Amino acid sequence: MKKQKINWQEEDRKYIWHPAQQMKDGEVFPPVVADHAHGSYIYDEHGKEYIDIISSWWCNLLGHANREINEAVKKQLDTMEHVIFSNFTHRPAIELARELMTVLPRGLCRFNYCDNGSSAVECALKMAFQYQHQIGQTRRTRFMCLDSSYHGETIGALSVGSMDLYARIYKPMMMNNIHLNGLDCFRCPYGKTRESCQVECFASAEEAFAAHGRETVAVVVEPVLQGAAGMRIYPPLYLKKLRELCDRYGVLMIDDEIAAGFGRTGKFFAIEHAGVSPDILCTSKGLTAGYMPMSIAITTEAIYQAFYDDYEKHKAFVHSHTYAGNPLGCVIALTVLRIMKRDHLLERVNTLGKELHEELMKALGNHPHVGEIRHIGLINAIELVEDRKTKKSFAPGKRIGWHVFRKAMEKGLVLRPIGDVIYFNPPLNIERETLKEAVKRCREAVEDVLPAGR
Repeated sequence: MKKQKINWQEEDRKYIWHPAQQMKDGEVFPPVVADHAHGSYIYDEHGKEYIDIISSWWCNLLGHANREINEAVKKQLDTMEHVIFSNFTHRPAIELARELMTVLPRGLCRFNYCDNGSSAVECALKMAFQYQHQIGQTRRTRFMCLDSSYHGETIGALSVGSMDLYARIYKPMMMNNIHLNGLDCFRCPYGKTRESCQVECFASAEEAFAAHGRETVAVVVEPVLQGAAGMRIYPPLYLKKLRELCDRYGVLMIDDEIAAGFGRTGKFFAIEHAGVSPDILCTSKGLTAGYMPMSIAITTEAIYQAFYDDYEKHKAFVHSHTYAGNPLGCVIALTVLRIMKRDHLLERVNTLGKELHEELMKALGNHPHVGEIRHIGLINAIELVEDRKTKKSFAPGKRIGWHVFRKAMEKGLVLRPIGDVIYFNPPLNIERETLKEAVKRCREAVEDVLPAGR
């Protein structure tokens, strides 16, 4: 009897609830059934290729099915897949901490292993809160966060974000935090350009610290690059000034490097652009190159020592994750670090990033509906607007970015938008020819939806 062919898209529709999308859209734009992936390409069940120009949600740092990483995972799998990380330790976790010490901002030296980006942020929030209380700062109960920030989707992480798209309906469940204004450099309310900016918007932070600095535990930042806000890029000077304010008021700085870390901005960690160090740094995504969930909240010796005491003092950090310090994840991260150093990938990111920006400017820089193409490292973000001169946005109901995404997928390019911002955030080792082909497919997709004469 002939075996009946399975329609995997139909099977998906029966069972799967996909993240971050309206499932009803699947009636006109069903999910692609990925069959395999290699390098910068994903291949569907019919053999069609898609350039993964967004690194599968920004985490695929060194290409799919990377041979070196695959071999490291196979070797570790035969040794130990997982072990409880309370009262046990293992060489991969220790070696990873030692290796990260060579690239971390100054002062960070204690590693709390978690299992995804949001959980690292939650860990950092709890760690900061408990630290302040254990040093006698019991009046500090609130957090500050930047305008249009995003730090994850657990309740604590949502509470230190400033995007209603993700948080509005959950506000009755969330903490009452302090949200700063500013940082939209494309539509600067002070009329400044990126070249003339002196972070005039920092006045909002100064006002917030004057009013609430003594009750604030920590300020949480996405350094230099705000991803979910539309790949907003802001001046490092803002972070330098913020670090000074934190020091003056005794407020901790939590640095969310989940999206921007591991070379994405041309520095190993994005906060390096400002030349300052945070009190806690959260990293994930690129840490394990998209292979498996793992994250770390990394802090200072001073914070660590506030928890170090006799058992009966009840100062321990009673916070845990089942998969904390997973050996497979640690081995992957060690391999990522080795490849990045050996292949001088930071230098490549900065060189190739400029080339990519030039190619995109040639292709779309003069398009009447392209308001700005901003870039840092290999990240390039194209903001689509209704009116280039006034920077007026399209009405959200038009879903321009989504239509460009659909066209790009038809052409074999994964160009998942953030509203009407489409962006490139490719693997750090992507080939030049692949980038050029991606630019070509991107231009065609934009022009199909927004003809230049329209």
